[in-house]
Amino acid sequence: MAKAKNILFIMFDQLRWDYLSCYGHPHLQTPHIDRLASRGVRFTRAYIQSPICGSSRMSTYTGRYVHSHGASWNGIPLKVGEMTIGDHLRKAGMDCWLVGKTHMRADAEGMARLGLEPDSLIGARVAECGFDVFERDDGMKPEGPEGSYDPDGAKAYNAYLQDKGYESDNPWHDFANSGLDDEGNVLSGWFLKNSSEAANIAEEDSETPYLTTRGMDFIAQADGPWCCHLSYIKPHWPYIVPEPYASMFGPEHVLSVVRSDSERQKAHPVLRAFMDTKIGETFSRQDVRDAVIPAYMGLIKQADDQMGRLFAWLEETGRMDDTMIVLTSDHGDFLGDHWMGEKTFFQDAATKVPLIIYDPSPEADATRGTVCDALVESIDLAPTFVDVTGEQPAYHILEGESLLPIIHGQKETTDREFVICEYDYSASPIATRLNASVRDAVLFMVATKDWKLIHCEGGYPPLLFDLVNDPNELADLGQSAEHAEIIAMMYDHLFTWTRRQSQRTTRSEEQLNEMRTKSGGKGVVIGIYDENDAPLELTVKYRGLKARPYEEYLKG
Repeated sequence: MAKAKNILFIMFDQLRWDYLSCYGHPHLQTPHIDRLASRGVRFTRAYIQSPICGSSRMSTYTGRYVHSHGASWNGIPLKVGEMTIGDHLRKAGMDCWLVGKTHMRADAEGMARLGLEPDSLIGARVAECGFDVFERDDGMKPEGPEGSYDPDGAKAYNAYLQDKGYESDNPWHDFANSGLDDEGNVLSGWFLKNSSEAANIAEEDSETPYLTTRGMDFIAQADGPWCCHLSYIKPHWPYIVPEPYASMFGPEHVLSVVRSDSERQKAHPVLRAFMDTKIGETFSRQDVRDAVIPAYMGLIKQADDQMGRLFAWLEETGRMDDTMIVLTSDHGDFLGDHWMGEKTFFQDAATKVPLIIYDPSPEADATRGTVCDALVESIDLAPTFVDVTGEQPAYHILEGESLLPIIHGQKETTDREFVICEYDYSASPIATRLNASVRDAVLFMVATKDWKLIHCEGGYPPLLFDLVNDPNELADLGQSAEHAEIIAMMYDHLFTWTRRQSQRTTRSEEQLNEMRTKSGGKGVVIGIYDENDAPLELTVKYRGLKARPYEEYLKG
């Protein structure tokens, strides 16, 4: 049995791996997260399974690739029947609770088909991605002419702000995510020019401190063993932060953009379509980066300070001694790199994430403060959590591998040769721009430590990046004849992945091996010509039997 009794699973939204000082940022100091890394293992090659919130999180929560669970874009429900971290952990005797964001959509049609009522215990868990909910806050309460994006978004948080005296129907927007001018006009955080404004809210009432408090509220009343998914909304847009963080960083702290004129001029047609989006055009402007990135950095600095508050409280309450802490992100943010904003392509700015794991158990003493460059995927977290309980992960369902052997110094690397990331843009305007059918509007990334290949359905050539000689991923070699063998090797990796057995989730490997001989004792006799050709004990029920001709039975 591992010594960690509980798991605190911390996820930030849209946090780039290279915007923490322990990952090398020169201006943004994150001492509290750095200290966690000094007490655990920091992974440098952790990759997500899809560069967008919903499908990335569904892979993390199920331990399965997007191709397996099917929730391939925001708003696409995770189908009923997909097991999640909560299902696996409860089976192993550990509760699994949510505080914060999941960005999941319930499969209402599937639930109705099976007669699962959303307000029943099982129905509520299915509707909430397998979590029991302490507080769900997806942190999105925008409103437009067609109504609210998420009527339940920031629901409890808005009530909290209203109780604190913030007078508004939607204080999430009007205070937490907007500034204020001298005449009392709300300066909406949705407009990037306002990112340099301070959010019109007391810092302790803003989203990140609020969720930290709610996480502590949960832990204070929790009976173990438990897993708490403390899932933060920031530094995801709107990019705006209260003082003192709004004034901590300026344009002088904005790193040089990672892009080149040649990269844009020679861009693959699919990559160009992503560059040419409105957000790509906007973030290609330096004045936008100078306004947004200091606010983004301020949000991260605030998050680090809240980690300091949280970790100090865990020390005081003794929870640091029996709780594994995992800190990561669901994806990154281009911030103008590669002529793009947002996260929906495959360069490391979007697909590589920070991952730090602290294990209090003595078995982890030998690896404290170490750095691991193994190829890791977000789907590895679910089997790692099951492994912490002392139970065997269900690897016929879970497609990742436990990282506990690395954390305990028993292994130095994972067993995989490559990582996979997928993106389905069939519901995006980019599909219209490329005149792509729903079937063809999909992309696949396969990467080793040395190479990254991106396959585009629809008859396009691949993209290829040399990660050793071109770590900034500026030169696409996908049509280079000199790299034909590398491209073929990477396609072999992708083909190997597509041939995996991912849908046979109702029988384990052990059960299948047992089934090879199990039927021999249940009377099935196939291909036996003479009863003496089969072992007596297997055919005893068929030997020495007596019966009358059937005509005698018909006569009565």
